Amino acid sequence: MIRRWILAATLALPACAAASDTDSDSAPPMVVVAEADVMVREAPPHGAIGMSTAYRISDAAPQPRRMEFRRRVLDPGAAVGEHPISHDEVYYVTSGRGVVISDGKEAELKPGMAAYLYEGAVVGIRQVGPEPLSIIIAYPVELRD
Repeated sequence: MIRRWILAATLALPACAAASDTDSDSAPPMVVVAEADVMVREAPPHGAIGMSTAYRISDAAPQPRRMEFRRRVLDPGAAVGEHPISHDEVYYVTSGRGVVISDGKEAELKPGMAAYLYEGAVVGIRQVGPEPLSIIIAYPVELRD
């Protein structure tokens, strides 16, 4: 009985491996992105307050993709103006300091801190202090009909 089970398991392994290969074939290949390839100097969105450097990292990944992943460096005095969001969004600070706002409530962010912002809120972030503010921004891609 045990020998039959071992034989059956041994014969099934190649089929499992083939199924795994098939599953991975359905996913697009990974995309590796260098920041330098997607860097753009521009005014921040939602009000064009000051200047910034945008790194639209996920834009280099072909559709269909399910998330946006970006970095933005806000120059001193710059801000992403307040705007409503139709999805949850995360701002994660990698350097500098900023003040995030969500529905009128403000909080200071420093390196290593994140703000989780909820769908339906009116949000924004502004740079404070002498050093530029570098943030990672992540959110799901909007589903379109």
